[in-house]
Amino acid sequence: MPVRLFIGSLALGLAVTGAIVSTPVSAAAGPPPPGDRGARSTWTEADKTGFGTARTRGSNVWFTLQGGRTSEVFYPDLSTPSVRSLQLTVTDLARSFVDRPARDMTTTVSRPDARSLRFTQVHVADSGRYRLVEEHVTDPRRDAYVVRVRLVSLDGGAYRVRVQYDPALDNSGMDDRGRRTGRALVATDGRVSTALVARPGLADLKPGGDRPHNLRQSATIRGLNGRAGHRTATLSLGFGEQPARALRVATRARTAGWTRSAASYDRGWHRYVGSLRGVPASAAAVRTEYLASTLVLAAAEDKLNPGAFVASPSAPWAWGNELKDLSSPSDAYHLVWSRDAYEFGTALWAAGDERAARRIVDWLFEVQQRPDGSFPQNSDVSGTPAWEELQLDEVALPIVLARLTGRTGPATYRGVKKAANFIAGFKDEETGHRAPFSPQERWENQSGYSPNSIAAQVAGLVSAADIARRNDDRRAARRWLRLADRWEGRLQAWTVTTTGPLSAAPYYLRITKDGNPDAGTTYAIGDGGPSAVDQRRVVDPSFLTLVRWGIEAPDDPTILNSLAVVDQDLRVETPNGSFWHRFSFDGYGETRTGGEWTTSEDDTFQTLGRAWPLLTGERGEYAVAAGQDGTPYLAAMAAAAGPSGLIAEQLWDGREPTGRACCPAGENTRAATPLTWSHAGLVRLAWTIQRGRPADRMGLVDDRYPR
Repeated sequence: MPVRLFIGSLALGLAVTGAIVSTPVSAAAGPPPPGDRGARSTWTEADKTGFGTARTRGSNVWFTLQGGRTSEVFYPDLSTPSVRSLQLTVTDLARSFVDRPARDMTTTVSRPDARSLRFTQVHVADSGRYRLVEEHVTDPRRDAYVVRVRLVSLDGGAYRVRVQYDPALDNSGMDDRGRRTGRALVATDGRVSTALVARPGLADLKPGGDRPHNLRQSATIRGLNGRAGHRTATLSLGFGEQPARALRVATRARTAGWTRSAASYDRGWHRYVGSLRGVPASAAAVRTEYLASTLVLAAAEDKLNPGAFVASPSAPWAWGNELKDLSSPSDAYHLVWSRDAYEFGTALWAAGDERAARRIVDWLFEVQQRPDGSFPQNSDVSGTPAWEELQLDEVALPIVLARLTGRTGPATYRGVKKAANFIAGFKDEETGHRAPFSPQERWENQSGYSPNSIAAQVAGLVSAADIARRNDDRRAARRWLRLADRWEGRLQAWTVTTTGPLSAAPYYLRITKDGNPDAGTTYAIGDGGPSAVDQRRVVDPSFLTLVRWGIEAPDDPTILNSLAVVDQDLRVETPNGSFWHRFSFDGYGETRTGGEWTTSEDDTFQTLGRAWPLLTGERGEYAVAAGQDGTPYLAAMAAAAGPSGLIAEQLWDGREPTGRACCPAGENTRAATPLTWSHAGLVRLAWTIQRGRPADRMGLVDDRYPR
């Protein structure tokens, strides 16, 4: 039978009663039609329904939930999954059946406390025999994941709960070894170890032994049968370098007990929320989603590497399925992009976590920046580069964030100067073009002249010049300002077409390959799009950054006409509001039958890019800059959140298979969830509406280009 998964978030009830209520709704992104799931992933799917960690730095463990189970658990950092899954199954004493959540139960996921990342999963047997409840936290004082389990027999029968544990230690499952130590299941690969214990205990332990591929362990929870007096147990999964350390951590977490650990976990998040600015009046109607977004943002920071925030605790689609053998590590979205870091930093700054925003700046310039002043496409949380392409907006945005957050002293300026000089002197070896031409723009699959990338470089050079003056380097300041002014003056000549097929009036293109927007130059879209498209036929909404930062006026005729073109080509109306595709012909999304994004051996893609909530946030910021109401856009972003508060990278957009039970329009697809950028966009839009101007606009850029 198909999976039936429900996600319920607990929103605040009436202020008079202070009640908290939850309403289950159908899954935002259920399974695709039978037969279209493809080969099973090495790593679990990316549509997470839960993501949590303790606020303390003494607990370097993060958990995720997906499909009614615990999915990846990260340790010792947020780039390193060390667990693939942990799942509970139910059987009777005769073992005449084995029920699994994804097959034989209906699951509701909720957050019982709007100010905490504690999650609850309630599984009700389709047979009506029992109800199984899981509550999830990490121990704030140690490296342990803790799950309270409650089994209630609904028919008077006695049942057993079995734990199915699939470790993938240190981001690999190739050399994990398992053994039993007393009543604990222990796994190790020599670098990372885990120990699983329970209260009251485990029985019938199956440690898995020395299986070189994909070790799996299992055990029955003792004393738990669903009848009165035998309904509650606690699982503790401890982590450490060596087995003895992991077992000690797990045992101490078990001794601490669920009540103490969960209360401390909640207090940590309550203190964090209390340290922020209050929920702005602009977000009063979406308070629960706003709070969820601030929590997800904070949880996305690595604890061993402060300032390193990952894009998502997930590996969507082919990023998981291409890892066919367990020797291939997972990376995908649990990496750090400096572009994303800018988005996170500006949202945190607006929300009141100035220290976190400054930690981002420090980490970018002290850890991730290359010796030549550039930044890698992305890296793990330790700063080791993962993907190797160069994107000049990613070189510029750390400078802008440094200026916004007041990180302008000599130590930061050394990195700022290297970055600004890299931009100023950049020449692409393949094409011979110089900056602001970029080998890739923000969607990471095209080279050329991008309005968004040019905006970032102009803002970066203007910001660098201001920081240079503060450090008595006026010569560098003059050079960078001259270059920024020259590029701003040529912006439309490089990126606005007057001969395009989408409008008789001028409009911005997504990118031009050669700086000639009136030429019919063709290029392959990439990421699943067609192989040869006239560049004048390809638009995206990214030019709106020009308005947000004050480089162009919101009522500039070309801006207004480009908005009309983008709305005609990319806008999607859903029951949750308006959303936009990334760009024309985007193929980065599910297939028409709901299968995951992938490619065949001949590199022919068969997929469709869907609608992105973060683009609704950017459109709302434009609306505020133009003197319009941004509230409908904020409401749409909040409505797109799964009821437990998590927002995906993409939403079902009206094209097949939208409308089926798996895929309701305006709800999360199977893309990366939560996408930290989506949450940052919601927070920043709320503060943009509250202040009546873009939250990350700085006067030094705005004032330099009067409109």
